[in-house]
Amino acid sequence: MTRRYLRTSDLAKAVGVHPNTIRLYEKWGFLPPVPRSPSGYRLFTEDHLAHARLIRLALHFTWLGGDLKHSAYAMVLQAASGDLGGALELAYQLLVLVQAERARAEAAAELLKRWAQGATTDTTAEPLHIGETAKLLGVTTDQLRNWERNGLIEVPRNPRNGYRLYSAAEISRLRVIRMLLRAGYSMMAILRMLLQLDRGADPRRALDTPRSDEDVYTAADQWLSSLAEQERRASSIIAQLEKMMGA
Repeated sequence: MTRRYLRTSDLAKAVGVHPNTIRLYEKWGFLPPVPRSPSGYRLFTEDHLAHARLIRLALHFTWLGGDLKHSAYAMVLQAASGDLGGALELAYQLLVLVQAERARAEAAAELLKRWAQGATTDTTAEPLHIGETAKLLGVTTDQLRNWERNGLIEVPRNPRNGYRLYSAAEISRLRVIRMLLRAGYSMMAILRMLLQLDRGADPRRALDTPRSDEDVYTAADQWLSSLAEQERRASSIIAQLEKMMGA
């Protein structure tokens, strides 16, 4: 029986990308070796199509950066090498990483909610200078100045010498900002949330919902929703690999 081969355009259409993207996947080693016809045409198979679908799922993780990005790339390369079992193991590790990121994001949202309700998140008795505040929070003075320049916080000044004075209220706000940034929220998302909180908005909703008139928008501005979607996508990657292993 004659084996049916797929063209580059067939793969591209099936996964919703340009044919040149499929060629890049081959160049990067994301696909298993592709045989050629005597005239030099690529001879893709259903197996290559399955890998292309896996790649499309995995590349949704690359914008997250860090361990998630590296884990997704490693999983794709492992699968392309023919080690689907190893790729499945990496896919489960990717799922765990996403779940950990989501847990951090949820924790940050809960701290935000507590702070918005007026709960104390700092017990500093006397106002601190910028260097002391930076040391207390484990950040740099440049970071504190940057957050102030971007409107995340207003810091009162000593009327005698103009030095910044960080009281418990400012330090509590900075703790929230720091945790949200470390959890993956963009500075724009945090600023939007703070402005909406001043108008009595629900903290969680304000954090995860960009305004319709915002010119700049990234997935980090809907970090809670994005991570929930990525957790579902990681499960889809596992299902796709299990399907490939059973084929």
